[in-house]
Amino acid sequence: MDNFEIETPRQLVGKEKIAERIEELGKQITSDYKGRDLTIVCIMKGCIPFVADLMRHIDIPFKIDTIQATSYHGGTETSGTVIILQDSTIDIKDQYVILVDDILDTGKTMMKIIEQFRGKKPKDIKICVLLDKPSRRTEAVQADYYGFQIPNKFVVGYGLDYNEYYRNLPYIGVLGSD
Repeated sequence: MDNFEIETPRQLVGKEKIAERIEELGKQITSDYKGRDLTIVCIMKGCIPFVADLMRHIDIPFKIDTIQATSYHGGTETSGTVIILQDSTIDIKDQYVILVDDILDTGKTMMKIIEQFRGKKPKDIKICVLLDKPSRRTEAVQADYYGFQIPNKFVVGYGLDYNEYYRNLPYIGVLGSD
């Protein structure tokens, strides 16, 4: 990678604000699911930092599983084609399920996952995302829990990537000069 240059993204949401909001989300989920059989499903890979920090603030027992899905195939725009690369391995029948993802954008990926999970007969399915981008929504899906609503910008950091780079940034940043 001799001629490779990494651009420094402009900060949109700082690490302190992220930490504060995740703690609030954890407390809200704890309150909402106390006494319920909860399963949290992490949609890989982008939400790894988010779900790891969120879990530390949920003070009730729960199961956790992962799935992997994608609609971005190397670019900054969704391809429109959702691919489930790895499905859940936990039986979620009669469970309260929270799908945790890094960002809710067009809603196509989340809608496909919800449709697939409904067939597994959970009691309830809710959505928790770090970032909500409602201006791009094309599907009738919305987050039940979200960290921040953001404008229509391509964001990286705190798990979100561009061609697998930038996931390790401790903040949410915007690529480009706009």
